[in-house]
Amino acid sequence: MLSQYFPALSSRDFRIFWTGQFLSLIGTWMQSTVQPYLAYKLTNEPIYLGAIGFAAAIPAFFITLPVGVFVEHWDKRKTVIWMQTLMMLQAFILAALTLTGRVTIWHLLSLTLVLGFANAIDVTARQAMIVELVGKQALPNAIALNSTIFNAARVIGPSLTAPFLLLLQDQGIGWAFFANGVSYLFVIVSLLFVRTNPVLDPTPATRDWLAEFRAGQEYVRKTNVVALLILTAAVPAFFGWPFVQLIPVFASDVLKAVGDTEAIVAARNSFLVTAQGVGALIAAFTLAVFSTIRRKGLMLSIGQVAFAGALLALSFVHTLKSALPLMILIGWGTVTQLALTNTLIQLFVPDELRGRVLSTYLWANNGLAPFGSLFLGYLAQVRGAPLAVRFGSVVCLLVYLAVHAYSPALRSAEA
Repeated sequence: MLSQYFPALSSRDFRIFWTGQFLSLIGTWMQSTVQPYLAYKLTNEPIYLGAIGFAAAIPAFFITLPVGVFVEHWDKRKTVIWMQTLMMLQAFILAALTLTGRVTIWHLLSLTLVLGFANAIDVTARQAMIVELVGKQALPNAIALNSTIFNAARVIGPSLTAPFLLLLQDQGIGWAFFANGVSYLFVIVSLLFVRTNPVLDPTPATRDWLAEFRAGQEYVRKTNVVALLILTAAVPAFFGWPFVQLIPVFASDVLKAVGDTEAIVAARNSFLVTAQGVGALIAAFTLAVFSTIRRKGLMLSIGQVAFAGALLALSFVHTLKSALPLMILIGWGTVTQLALTNTLIQLFVPDELRGRVLSTYLWANNGLAPFGSLFLGYLAQVRGAPLAVRFGSVVCLLVYLAVHAYSPALRSAEA
């Protein structure tokens, strides 16, 4: 019965990796929640929230595309182990600086840059490794299950930060960083026990990596559906996803209430992030259960419109009660479009081009985010967070509608 709905879990190696990754992601989301809050606490300026997002994502802009070529020649499992180890060290250093009271915004920015570098390599290798754990037939289910644990952790991680901040107060942020460092051990150990089955025989690295890179880009240009999927990932990466960096501003300023204390604002911040995670988890679990659904293009378009519409509505609300259901819908729309875009691209792409095409998609989705973070951070600084979010959501909505009007085939895409 379980294998009928979740065929990827039939793979022993995927189950081990999936469990270790889930435990690690809880720590990752704890750090992701308290890090912008710490930045705003240190500076009280929204522009630095944009700077944190920029530092986290700018490495992806420069290295994700070439990494896609090299990942096809590397042992993906070992690559992920090394990158996870680097991220673990980053978390422990950040914890030490915070707990000793020596952390500054510049420490935060530089260590976030290190994390972004490791993530840029890790995410490409990890996404390309999934098919080696489960095979192509169970790949859609594996992607959906990965999205499920990612978003379950998005709910659990931020909810765990609330007691850290409320009970440990100033020390709570540092201990949240430390908990994240410990959590990396779970995924590192799990990877030591799994075996991967490359879909292609490994080939030695070529000296002409530029020719390989061009071949990947040529495939993207000539494959209309893949090119449009990447386009609809790039636009929200700049105008939409970076809104999460502004959540602390909404928690402290936009949704402020009489009698607010620092603890109440911190809890409100966690509630907003958790609500987004609840919606994301609902989407991920639904996609995992119904991973065999064929009309993935139609569901993708629904997720896109839901995300942009809820984000637009959020820019007009001023109470937590009104914001929470919108955050749930934003989370649902975000994961629906991300998971289905990833699935459709992976099912369309030939195995020999998987690393290069995936890196192009990940570059569009992650590499443009730093500039979007700076742009929305600056716009929030000079015109206010609601206007920044409103502008970004309208751009996303217009592009989604234009793309689907230009290519109805995308909405009808099946896999």
